[in-house]
Amino acid sequence: MGKILKNAIVTFLVLALGTSTAFLAYLHFFASDGRKLSGEWTAEIDMTEQAAVRAFDWLRDIEGVSVSPEEVKSCMQGLTIQVNMTMEQTARFEGTFHCAVLPDSYDACNQEAYEALAGEFRELVGQRLRMAGYEGDTDQDAVEALTAETFGMSTVSYLMSCGPALLPSLEELQAQYDGSGVYEAAEEMLIREFETAGTVIRKEERYIRKENGLILLEEAGASSSDLFFDQYPIVYTLQQ
Repeated sequence: MGKILKNAIVTFLVLALGTSTAFLAYLHFFASDGRKLSGEWTAEIDMTEQAAVRAFDWLRDIEGVSVSPEEVKSCMQGLTIQVNMTMEQTARFEGTFHCAVLPDSYDACNQEAYEALAGEFRELVGQRLRMAGYEGDTDQDAVEALTAETFGMSTVSYLMSCGPALLPSLEELQAQYDGSGVYEAAEEMLIREFETAGTVIRKEERYIRKENGLILLEEAGASSSDLFFDQYPIVYTLQQ
């Protein structure tokens, strides 16, 4: 009886040890995957809201016409700039990174924003001309021709030269997103350190890694007033 009990205890201990070993192996090889961030990541930063607000503030100053924020925003959709981030793991939860705004995507977004503003501007100018008793044609093409005749350039070019700044400058965005340095992933926090203009910058952001997605959330305790503009959460997608 004692021998049977002893064998049962030994068997239980062996099974328990095997289970705990398997669990530890799972934690090491699978549960820690959330901190494995190596790869090329891409985020599309939405600029629609900011561009629409700036466009509305400028358009509403046109004498004799009315426009709503909703009308302006409806013509400005899908305005995004692309941010690329490459991360290379060098230790278990550490590595190097390089992050940069894609200039071509900035130029394309800026052009699209002004084309949208030009359409709304031509519509409002047409309204203003009709209110003033103008008897000529006031459709979009006619207003475009009047703009070219008056200013010697297209409506889009005129707005880019004399209208509002719809987006932050590329330099401002680069100051917000660009950087190369080292990172550490610890306790659901992504800590990045890099040097710019002789100053070491440290960013601490909460993050969620899910399949091919990396979501960066506002750093703990940060105030939106400390940021150039609040774009959190930032969603990066792993490029295959």
